[in-house]
Amino acid sequence: MELSDANLQTLTEYLKKTLDPDPAIRRPAEKFLESVEGSQNYPLLLLTLLEKSQENVIKVCASVTFKNYIKRNWRIVGILVEDEPNKICESDRIAIKANIVPLMLSSPEQIQKQLSDAISIIGREDFPQKWPDLLTEMVNRFQSGDFHVINGVLRTAHSLFKRYRHEFKSNELWTEIKLVLDAFALPLTNLFKATIELCSTHANDASALKVLFSSLILIAKLFYSLNFQDLPEFFEDNMETWMTNFHSLLTLDNKLLQTDDEEEAGLLELLKSQICDNAALYAQKYDEEFQPYLPRFVTAIWNLLVTTGQEVKYDLLVSNAIQFLASVCERPHYKHLFEDQNTLTSICEKVIVPNMEFRAADEEAFEDNSEEYIRRDLEGSDIDTRRRAACDLVRGLCKFFEGPVTGIFSGYVNSMLQEYAKNPSVNWKHKDAAIYLVTSLASKAQTQKHGVTQANELVNLTEFFVNHIQPDLKSASVNEFPVLKADGIKYIMIFRNQVPKEQLLVSIPLLINHLQAESIVVHTYAAHALERLFTMRGTNNTTLITAAEMAPFVEVLLTNLFKALTLPGSSENEYIMKAIMRSFSLLQESIIPYIPSVITQLTQKLLAVSKNPSKPHFNHYMFESICLSIRITCKANPDAVGSFEEALFMVFTEILQNDVQEFIPYVFQVMSLLLEMHKNEIPSSYMALFPHLLQPVLWERTGNIPPLVRLLQAYLERGANTIASAAADKIPGLLGVFQKLIASKANDHQGFYLLNSIIEHMPPESVDQYRKQIFILLFQRLQNSKTTKFIKSFLVFINLYCIKYGALALQEIFDSIQPKMFGMVLEKIIIPEIQKVSGQVEKKICAVGITKILTECPPMMDTEYTKLWTPLLQALIGLFELPEDDTIPDEEHFIDIEDTPGYQTAFSQLAFAGKKEHDPVGQMVNNPRIHLAQSLHKLSTACPGRVPSMLSTSLNAEALQYLQGYLQAASVTLL
Repeated sequence: MELSDANLQTLTEYLKKTLDPDPAIRRPAEKFLESVEGSQNYPLLLLTLLEKSQENVIKVCASVTFKNYIKRNWRIVGILVEDEPNKICESDRIAIKANIVPLMLSSPEQIQKQLSDAISIIGREDFPQKWPDLLTEMVNRFQSGDFHVINGVLRTAHSLFKRYRHEFKSNELWTEIKLVLDAFALPLTNLFKATIELCSTHANDASALKVLFSSLILIAKLFYSLNFQDLPEFFEDNMETWMTNFHSLLTLDNKLLQTDDEEEAGLLELLKSQICDNAALYAQKYDEEFQPYLPRFVTAIWNLLVTTGQEVKYDLLVSNAIQFLASVCERPHYKHLFEDQNTLTSICEKVIVPNMEFRAADEEAFEDNSEEYIRRDLEGSDIDTRRRAACDLVRGLCKFFEGPVTGIFSGYVNSMLQEYAKNPSVNWKHKDAAIYLVTSLASKAQTQKHGVTQANELVNLTEFFVNHIQPDLKSASVNEFPVLKADGIKYIMIFRNQVPKEQLLVSIPLLINHLQAESIVVHTYAAHALERLFTMRGTNNTTLITAAEMAPFVEVLLTNLFKALTLPGSSENEYIMKAIMRSFSLLQESIIPYIPSVITQLTQKLLAVSKNPSKPHFNHYMFESICLSIRITCKANPDAVGSFEEALFMVFTEILQNDVQEFIPYVFQVMSLLLEMHKNEIPSSYMALFPHLLQPVLWERTGNIPPLVRLLQAYLERGANTIASAAADKIPGLLGVFQKLIASKANDHQGFYLLNSIIEHMPPESVDQYRKQIFILLFQRLQNSKTTKFIKSFLVFINLYCIKYGALALQEIFDSIQPKMFGMVLEKIIIPEIQKVSGQVEKKICAVGITKILTECPPMMDTEYTKLWTPLLQALIGLFELPEDDTIPDEEHFIDIEDTPGYQTAFSQLAFAGKKEHDPVGQMVNNPRIHLAQSLHKLSTACPGRVPSMLSTSLNAEALQYLQGYLQAASVTLL
């Protein structure tokens, strides 16, 4: 694309259309942009637009499009060209890096943020090696004195350096951080001091203070990132400057910076929150160096906590301040600060209890923003909430003072429950706080998967459950006191391992009943609690709650779960769908009578959500539930597969025709499951679809590859003869898919899965003409790029070929490509590499194949190949007896599918559509060691004396000993 006015105009029009709410206008525009993004100059056109366009909306849209383009395409993956083409040419990369920093700094804040993100994405790949002057360019701007520019630099530096907070230690990382510190630490410290001075100069100028405090927040964040991995020498030497200023900022209160907004945190709160984080980092990691400063920080933060109000805007500040105390009280060094009973009482009374209260804002979230409430409360994304921080502080204090703390809180819990009992409808929040206190006191260790795994011995959980939790859940109305219902259900969920099984069984009908509650939080919690109870393990690795124990509740459970999906706000509730999936899995054949109604409801839901898939987890569990319905029913009645196809195929066709990208990989998996259920030929409805599955466009998306390969394998297993007779013209297309997959390091194993199915199932004459070409392609790939994964798959393939067509056919095809090629493959690949093959079935295929080469291939006995006979046998005995060789050459770069860039839907494996492992030599060979002994016996009968003499001259003693064992086990001898 030329950098011309015409192209700028075209681009402007298409960007406008991508903002159109009408999908008929928006989608084609998005497709157009997708189609041109590989063109040279495309990113430069976007940058020109965001600099020169007269319309602000276009500037913003161009900046977002540019950032997403960089996110998708900047990273170069794969050494093979076919893997992932490099979509941004070198000249564009150079031009982007040359222009983006000045452009970002001169743009308005909204656009500055987008470009700053783009710089950090490029920096993650190119900095420091391929972008050495980035830091200098940024640091030089500190001198400008223009805080719009300075804040742009700080924001970019923050997005560039914040990854230091979660990177693993490595030499590369240390080198990079050292480089950054050398260039950045001193200018940052000088800027910090200068900004603080400017704050006192402009103490009465509100607009100047806003800009300066924005800078201080970013500086404090950078301090955290640069100090996270280790304490840098520079910061240790300058600790006095940083800590004194941090301390004075913590105690600062400027009326001009106070906001009237009760919800949104102001600059002062955000700065103090970050300083609490910085102090906690030093207290935890560098306690020795930080010791002189700690007492004054503890005092300042304590005063902050006692004087800060309950408004939402202070939540982050309060939770970070409490987290600071929590991290300090857990350290043995600082234990003495908390030992005094009065100190503990005062912390409990003034910090913990007030911050555990259920506030009006929490009530509002519970009722009006239930999704966010659930995410915070159930999934632990409540890191920044006051309650969570108070809970962590309780745990921290219990580490050294469990007895006294439990004693203090027991008093609070009792008085709260008494208050509640006096007037439940007014005082229900007291009971909520009491339950929360008991929960945080009792749970010492907790995981998402198992609930609480370690509890405080001093709290009687079952007694509390029976006296205070069950009565709420047994009350006649499922809709009164919804918060307490949710608390009660959550209590069952958290302490499911501590409460005895008989109490859990009493709870199950109560939970099923609460699936009908109007409150989204309550019926979601009920579904989640049931799902968690159904996954608990009992003895002998079975489920704790059995299908028999659930028998009386099957109908009401399924009815209420599906009804819950019709309640307002829960039409795509992932917790309910997960509970449906788990119920099916637990109940197995008990659900068969309800399948007709269930599958109708699931297909209607599938049709509805396929119009606009927005909840990936919900969709995943829905497809899992469909797979379970199919498996359970067809296990009892294989002929039922037809009725499922009838119910599902219409929706599947619509999904494929409308190209619903998120659902296509799932549809292929369900279709594979259905097709594998057919015992005989392939139904014609599947054959009609077969040509479409070979279309290259489907194979472009990474997420489609595994399920499509599996589906094609199902076609080959069930209908190879039909394909050979009725669709022989499609075989080149099938091999074309194999050729594409084999060229990619990420997907070559999928290519082999397909090839192995072709070799195993297709009638030999239908692939005769292509065989040599297949081998040539494999050798080309071996020459270009030999990876361990490819070698393993290649070995399994040639041995499967040998089993299917015979050892002589294998030798002949190799030698027809190039004379003596067979010997080279044996010597250079099979003998040295066979040890790397992993997996029971794979090893068995290789063992049977090699046995055939040893005993059914005449050239191995009387040509120059004979010298390889004993080494090959030795390698085979090694495959049986030696541990698997899992070494991977250092220089080899395995590409994880997850790392491939691209915005395709990643492939999500359906657990309940799982494919049984298939053993192509199962019928023929049971024990490969005995099979080797019998085959050697047969060979020695045909040429007496040869085999023993070959063994005695060159097989090593240990291998010979193993071989004697095989011969004995097979009751045969060698002649």
